[in-house]
Amino acid sequence: MKKKMDILYEDKNLLIINKPSKLLTIASAKERINTLYHQASDYVKKQYPKNKVFIVNRLDKDTSGIVVFAKNEEIKKQLQKHWNEYAIVREYRAIVEGKMRNKQETLKDYLYEDKTFKVHVSNKNQGELAITKYQVLDCKNTYSNLKIEILTGKKNQIRVQLSNIGNPIIGDKKYGAKRNPISRMGLHASYLELKMPKYKDILKINAPIPVQFQRMFEVK
Repeated sequence: MKKKMDILYEDKNLLIINKPSKLLTIASAKERINTLYHQASDYVKKQYPKNKVFIVNRLDKDTSGIVVFAKNEEIKKQLQKHWNEYAIVREYRAIVEGKMRNKQETLKDYLYEDKTFKVHVSNKNQGELAITKYQVLDCKNTYSNLKIEILTGKKNQIRVQLSNIGNPIIGDKKYGAKRNPISRMGLHASYLELKMPKYKDILKINAPIPVQFQRMFEVK
């Protein structure tokens, strides 16, 4: 039986969903059907057959949390063009290997993607600036529980920047993790604030902290 989507917010313009870990956001060369986009498309078409959805932001397959869909192309283009302006707060939760060097820190690195689609820390002549802020919420058994805010939206930036300082996200083999106590990657897009011209108030979207995270730390 197909699991029901976890809808966090919906109106005539937007559909915002809490994506589970291990589900693709959009289709890949190997998987066309089992994606969040396909589920969201089926959902709106059941309301009216001609309805469509358009992806606004993406998460990696193994990352869970907030994914925004637009219900028309105009809203999608507006959001994507002004994403860094409209998405005024983008927070994540992460569980990483080891203890952090500081209780809180702002990481600023230049990142570039190689031909194998792996992202690396580089220099400003080769890469694009990524800015990630972290705060340590708890530390237990050589694992750290972090609250993260991203100020840029570069591919894999949280994963790469944390790995670069010696604290890879648990379960993230691509970027150097050696342990995986929760059988999934320890990254979750937990909170989003959207400030859009069409809306009088700021949209504040929360995605509940995954149960696996809660079992490791007493998180709220």
